[in-house]
Amino acid sequence: MSLQDELTEAQHCLDNLVRAVGRLERSLAQLRAAGPAPEPLDPAGRAAVVDGVITITEAPYDGALWTDSDDEGLGVRGRHAP
Repeated sequence: MSLQDELTEAQHCLDNLVRAVGRLERSLAQLRAAGPAPEPLDPAGRAAVVDGVITITEAPYDGALWTDSDDEGLGVRGRHAP
C-alpha cells in the first residue's frame, strides 16, 4: 500500500469518526432536552422508592467476590506489570 493510499484511508477513518461524534453530540442534546431520567423500576414494574438512609450490613468482607477482579490501575492481583 502506498503512502498516498494510507493517507487516504486515514482521512476516511477520521471523517467517519467526526460523523460519529456529531451523531453522539446530537443524541446527547436530545437526551438533555428530554429532561431527567425516569426513576428506576422494581421487579413488579413500579417505581422503586428509597427512604432516607440505606443500611450497610456489618457482615465480614467476602474476598471470594473479588478474586477475578482487577485492582484499578494495577492490573490483576498476583501478576506483575510488564
